[in-house]
Amino acid sequence: MDQYCVMGNPVEHSRSPRIHARFAELCGQPMAYGRRLVPIGAFAEGIAAFRSEAAAQGDTARGCNVTVPFKFDAAALAQHTSERATLAQAVNTLRFEADGSIHADNTDGIGLVNDIVRNAGVPLAGRSLLLIGAGGAAAGVLGPLLDAGAAHVVVANRTLDKAIALVQRHAALALRHGATLEAWALDDVPGDFDVVVNATASSLAGDAVPVRAQVLRPGALAVDMMYGPAAAGFMAWAEAHGAVARDGLGMLVEQAAEAFEFWRGVRPPSAQVLAELRASLAAGA
Repeated sequence: MDQYCVMGNPVEHSRSPRIHARFAELCGQPMAYGRRLVPIGAFAEGIAAFRSEAAAQGDTARGCNVTVPFKFDAAALAQHTSERATLAQAVNTLRFEADGSIHADNTDGIGLVNDIVRNAGVPLAGRSLLLIGAGGAAAGVLGPLLDAGAAHVVVANRTLDKAIALVQRHAALALRHGATLEAWALDDVPGDFDVVVNATASSLAGDAVPVRAQVLRPGALAVDMMYGPAAAGFMAWAEAHGAVARDGLGMLVEQAAEAFEFWRGVRPPSAQVLAELRASLAAGA
């Protein structure tokens, strides 16, 4: 049996095992997927233990997803890293090769793009976009948002220096696509936008939305990268100001689909699984 898992701390809340089990079922892939709680500061040891324990059972560890706080540790561990993961300087997907090497990718950004474009039906090409935050979550999605053709992107963050650093790292990519890319402090964001993406944990912490409502154009799409109760505050704010609100559940499923294809070479039916998951959550399951 090929074994996969999600590693994090905490990790018990992760819906990844449920999503990947359904992908495997629908695609006829013989694999198992679990959760592994890894002690802080022991990510490399956690990877080694996962691989050795699988081998002791007569199975093969083929890869893992990585969640907080280990995305930077995962980037340092890999021998081969995709361009988008290199730009993000963070990794959420590892693939273990037969020669012992590790290939790394970051599927968060393309997952967000696919959810916006395919599931929400909102094209990004030629649009203006505000990305709130400049931490690991924002870093993971900025490159794919530029690749998707966003024409004008502003990164806004409480600490302006972090936003500037993230923008500078993606300046060449923006130039390649002919996009304008700027960094602003949260209180100084100019203009309004077609799409607003919240990559902060403001809703989770119960904090106020960190930008003014004027950043929302009438009918703008406002996406919180979190889902469930953690996204409720941002979504309520967006809807109260005339925007179309969307949580991060679609991003979660779509980034998982990218990881599944990275591992198995098969594209799972992500839209079907997302619909099933939303129905299940609405029913309280």
